[in-house]
Amino acid sequence: QVQLVESGGGLVQPGGSLRIACAASGSIFSINAMGWYRQAPGKQRELVAAITPGGSTNYADSVKGRFTISRDNAKNTVYLQMNSLKPEDTAVYYCNADINTLDSGVMRRQSYWGQGTQVTVSS
Repeated sequence: QVQLVESGGGLVQPGGSLRIACAASGSIFSINAMGWYRQAPGKQRELVAAITPGGSTNYADSVKGRFTISRDNAKNTVYLQMNSLKPEDTAVYYCNADINTLDSGVMRRQSYWGQGTQVTVSS
């Protein structure tokens, strides 16, 4: 079994910063891309940022220059550093990882989701 556990969400004032993290654990053989999505009330879930094992990144236009995604491959962990936060960044942030597992000699590739962490930007 594979689990993704997020941490670090909370309440922050506009202009502030927050870092959220997501650690993958379980029967992991390797991890491909990892990413962060968010979903605000009444809106669809959207990609915020993604990162490959080699460190290539891509960002939503709305967060470019403010958010930075990074990963620690040794710890199977992905981070999202969020600076200059705006009220419109308020959402539940979900971690996603494309993970290869090896079980009884069988390799499987599957997308996993974390449970979500609330980020609220408000004065």
